[in-house]
Parts: sequence; structure tokens; C-alpha cells
Amino acid sequence: MTKKAWGAAALAIGLTVTLGGCAAGSGGGGDDAAGQELSILIGSSGDAETQAVTEAANAWAAENDATVEVIVANDLNQQLSQGFAGDSAPDLFYMGWDQFATYASNGYLQPYAADLANSGDFYSGLVDTFTFDDTFTCAPKDFSTLGLIVNTDAWAAAGLTDADIPTDWDSLEAVATTLTTDSQVGLSFGLEYARAGAFMNQAGGQLIGEDGETVEADSAENVAGLEYIQKLHDAGVYKTPSEVDSGWSGEALGKGAAAMVIEGPWIKGIKNDFPDTNYAAYELPAGPEGKSTYTFSNCWGIPQGSDTAEAATSLVEFLTSDEQQMAAADAFGVLPSTESAAALYAESYPENASFIESADYAVSPVNFAGSTSAIADFNSQLETLIGGDAQSILDSFQTSLQAALDEANAQ
Repeated sequence: MTKKAWGAAALAIGLTVTLGGCAAGSGGGGDDAAGQELSILIGSSGDAETQAVTEAANAWAAENDATVEVIVANDLNQQLSQGFAGDSAPDLFYMGWDQFATYASNGYLQPYAADLANSGDFYSGLVDTFTFDDTFTCAPKDFSTLGLIVNTDAWAAAGLTDADIPTDWDSLEAVATTLTTDSQVGLSFGLEYARAGAFMNQAGGQLIGEDGETVEADSAENVAGLEYIQKLHDAGVYKTPSEVDSGWSGEALGKGAAAMVIEGPWIKGIKNDFPDTNYAAYELPAGPEGKSTYTFSNCWGIPQGSDTAEAATSLVEFLTSDEQQMAAADAFGVLPSTESAAALYAESYPENASFIESADYAVSPVNFAGSTSAIADFNSQLETLIGGDAQSILDSFQTSLQAALDEANAQ
């Protein structure tokens, strides 16, 4: 791994220093990559993901007379910040949607993505997520959307059919009521922004106004989204995972404590612990103002000014090709970030086609430099939503998020 001239340990002390660097071009491998030794830092979901990334990296290395070391992080965010602080940042790394704006605003990311040969193939929503200062900065690795996951055995046992698949809030409440028994709740999901926020959006709410300067967290629409969740809980047809003795809603689904949950394509992971659980995935029901779901993604980050940037860019172009994205999807279930590969995925895995279909209207959760702490505080307050006051929770969120946005806009 080559050394980078970062000049400051800013990330370790809160990402407060903006680093400069000369931009490198987006070389296409070949002589630019020959003899290069690259490192990739990833946050792996398990052996299947690690092996898939390693095999892909080795295939590119063999084609380009280079070597690549894949490093699996125990704590990706911590190890990445330590790498930058210690002048030993990896040549390529997973960069989460929730960290992107912070790293980009401090000048740590090479803005290479717009120059990729396949830059126009990525979903526009993912491009927006990884755009900073109007520049498409780093290429989306893959993505996930939220969907309604239904235990098909419980569904059939309740006498429900395809005609009953919920399409709006009223029908969601109706089937949740039908599916609720003495030993099973109809619906479960965690009370956090990344789940509850989808209901706020479906009610017509948003957090940031069109001017990009005004927070609208305390709007009547956002209140309606949270109060709908309260309504389901008061009716006894929705419970949090902890209320049904589960660590997360996937566990609740797997052990039969919940008949429906809100999760993403990673739900396939429950097959390891609950191989006999049969389920199907559907788009989230629409709210009063229409459909909405969240999209979550990582991009391939390259350090600003790195002397291996051209080789790393070539590797990214290889990793985001349709062929390699489908190989990753086959190996560990992620959704391809390009529309062409996603179409192939939907054909190959029709049981997960709804996750692809919802990509057309999916939005990224709020993500700007400094928003993380406000969101964390909101998540803590959402734990009091059951039996609490939705307006008060959102009033507090309004204050903290506006302060964070004001600070970000002032920089």
C-alpha cells in the first residue's frame, strides 16, 4: 500500500479540518495500474461478501498486473477515520451514505465518479446521494430499499390471498389486524428514523425544505406519520421487536412472533437461523400522499489526491460493471446500483423484484455534514413514541436538526 500525504489527523478529532489535494484522473487501468499494490477496506456482512469482493478484486488485479489486499473492518467507520488520521488510508473503501457528506465536505474524497464510463448507468437517486457540491463524487456500490416482508405461511393460515396485499395505510391496518393472534403480532419494525421516517414521507412530510435551509421536521404531515404508528400500536396490531422478545424485526419474523415486518433485502439472512420460515417481499403500502421508501447505499470511496487514484478508479469501474454487480448479487443478495444490472437481478430473483421496483421513488434519508448527531438524538426520542407525544418529539428534532443544518450551511 502506498503512502498518502494527508498532513493532518483531522478525522480522529471530529472531521474539522478540510484537506486539499491534487485531483487525479480516472485512468482505465492498463499501464496506470501495472505494478500497483492496492488495499480495499470493507465492512462485510459475512464470508460470502468477503469472498465475492476478494474474487472480484483478484480478477481485476490479474488483468492489470496489480495486487489487491481486501481488509475486513471490525468497525468500518472507526478504522477508516484512523486510517486517514494515521496517513495510511486505504486506496479504496466502503463509504456509507450516512458518512458521505461529512467526508466529502472536508475534502477527503476523490471526485471521480462523473468520469466513469458507466457514470450514466447508475440510479439517479443513488447519484444524488453521492453528489456533493453538484459533483457526482463516488460510485454507488449497491443499494437496498425497505419493503413489507410477509410470512406467507401465517398469511395463508389467516385466510388472506394476493388480493389482500396492502396498498395503503387502511389495508395495512386491516391485514395487520387479521394477522394478529395471541402469539403473533401483525406488524413489527424498529422505532427509528430509518423506518418511522418512511411513514412521515408517505404522509407528505419532509425534513428539509426546498430552499435547503429550512427544517420542516415539526410539520403536521410528519406528525401524522408518527401518529399512524401510534394508532397501530394502540390497536395492538403493531409492536416493536423488543416487545416480542426479538433483537430485530427479522428475528421476530423468523420465530413467528410477527407476521409482517419492514426490512430490506438483507432479510434473506434469517435463513441461517430460521430456515423453515417462508416469506415474500412487497412494496411498502402508500400513505395519504403516495408511495415512499428509503434507499440505503455505500459508495466506493477513493482518498483525495491519492497516488493510486487512477488504478483505484479502474478497479471501481470493474467492480460496478453489470457482470460483477450480478456476481455480488448472486453471492450475498445486494441490489445492483446500475439500472441495467438491476433489471437482470429482478429477472433472476423475482421474489425480490419489489425492492427493485421501489427504487424509482425511493429517497435517501437526510444526509448532510453534522446531521448524524441530530438523527441519533431523534432515534433516542422515538423510543418514547409509544405512550408519548409525536408533536413534542418532532419539535425537539426540529430544533436540533435546524441547528445542525445552519452550521453546515455556514461552512
